[in-house]
Amino acid sequence: MARVAIVTGGTRGIGEAISLALQAEGVTVAANYAGNDERANAFSDRTGIAVFKWDVSSHEACIAGVAEVERVLGPIDIVVNNAGITRDGTLLKMSYDDWKAVIDTNLGGCFNMAKATFAGMKERKFGRFVNIGSINGQAGQYGQVNYAAAKSGIHGFTKALAQEGARFGITVNAIAPGYIDTDMVAAVPSEVLQKIVAKIPVGRLGQAHEIARGVTFLCSEEGAFVTGSTLSINGGQHMY
Repeated sequence: MARVAIVTGGTRGIGEAISLALQAEGVTVAANYAGNDERANAFSDRTGIAVFKWDVSSHEACIAGVAEVERVLGPIDIVVNNAGITRDGTLLKMSYDDWKAVIDTNLGGCFNMAKATFAGMKERKFGRFVNIGSINGQAGQYGQVNYAAAKSGIHGFTKALAQEGARFGITVNAIAPGYIDTDMVAAVPSEVLQKIVAKIPVGRLGQAHEIARGVTFLCSEEGAFVTGSTLSINGGQHMY
């Protein structure tokens, strides 16, 4: 019987690539999304991957969303916490709402999804969590105290939860992408993007499928001895 995975933010960008890569490995994928119904439904029609709408920053919505996925697809074996938002600005210009929204979604979403799925994984003696961090959570970034704090928190969350899950066959790992060629990066002004690429030793942006391949390994049976780790996939931009 195929394992079941939830990929949060799973219908676009890195999340879409992860959903497709897991599907190609024979995993039954549920792609969570929060906003664009039209785009999510188009993704589902194109790929055959079921989509489920809820806001990962809401604890109650995650509990209900996971229950619905399990009702439709079966028990959850894999959770990829990919959903994330940005609300950039320097500290002096950043509102509390912008701080809280990013922390609640990017970091709080990891807690909410783990809380909704960990007990079932423990009972079945198998589980995989992959949390998508960021190079900016490792190195910091000007104008992103909220985003950098949330992503840095993901790396600590990963190490702590890995210790809780290890004896139950549950692995917990993180991937820290560098700058990836997605819609979010495409929105960066070209002159700024050129400066970013100039600092990447391999001389290019990463591709979403390169992140997805890391995820599929960590979710596989072959990845069972890897837990509490952060895999940096950033073209050598930050060696951590």
